[in-house]
Amino acid sequence: MVDLRSGDWLDANRAQWDERVPLHVASEFYDQSKLRAGAGELYPIEEGELAALFPDGLEGKRILHLQCHFGADSLVLAQRGATVIGLDFSMPAIRAARALATEVGLADRTRFINANIYDARHMLPEPESFDLVYTTWGTIGWLPDVAEWAKIIEWFLKPGGQLYFADGHPSALVFESDADGKPVMAYPYDTEGVVDEIDDTTDYAVEGAVLENTKTFEWMHPLGDTVSALIAAGLTIDFLHEHYELPWKMFGTLEPTGTGLFRWPDKRWLPLGMSLSATRTP
Repeated sequence: MVDLRSGDWLDANRAQWDERVPLHVASEFYDQSKLRAGAGELYPIEEGELAALFPDGLEGKRILHLQCHFGADSLVLAQRGATVIGLDFSMPAIRAARALATEVGLADRTRFINANIYDARHMLPEPESFDLVYTTWGTIGWLPDVAEWAKIIEWFLKPGGQLYFADGHPSALVFESDADGKPVMAYPYDTEGVVDEIDDTTDYAVEGAVLENTKTFEWMHPLGDTVSALIAAGLTIDFLHEHYELPWKMFGTLEPTGTGLFRWPDKRWLPLGMSLSATRTP
């Protein structure tokens, strides 16, 4: 059984994300110009689905953003009137988030906490206090235990509060690009909890970057396991959507949409992303 609070997996993953922070803060991929202009945007998938979940907007809502990286999305949500707490295991990311919050005048609406997600209940002892738990794009693959993740989310949501979650579709994550950029089978869909140890020098956001901390530990979570974990934790699934676009170039053959997303060049071969909302039972 994996120790959720310490170990080689956590140290290696944190080291790589620490290294990525300055690269991402300076990158075009994480362009912050609209945020700095006072009109930050999320990706179109989240924009549309959050608007449907909160037709009256986010003013006055209390949001917990898990695995917030350097806080850009946290600050977009805060610009819309929410009070946001962002949590991430990378201290450089949290420092960058705090600096960015001060720069854009949102330090009074945000708080950024450095913590392993599995320690969140100890670092932020505020049960049943959030209208929304928000976590998107490239999050649960770094977590060994999705059942505990779901319990943490349920613990923080107030009765009637909602989870919004979006990520790469696990059916697409079994592939990687070949030399021609085409997807080829590389990983099993269900590893029964066995970790994949990855050694990769590249970064998804900065073309040409060569990372020094190359080893990471990642887990595949079948879609059924994730949904079942949320239900078992006491949440009701509101929707489960599959998407043929996502915010990074998962395969070399994908094409940019012009909206920050990437899609298949012709047919919808298989889903690239997924999103869901779940509500804590009142």
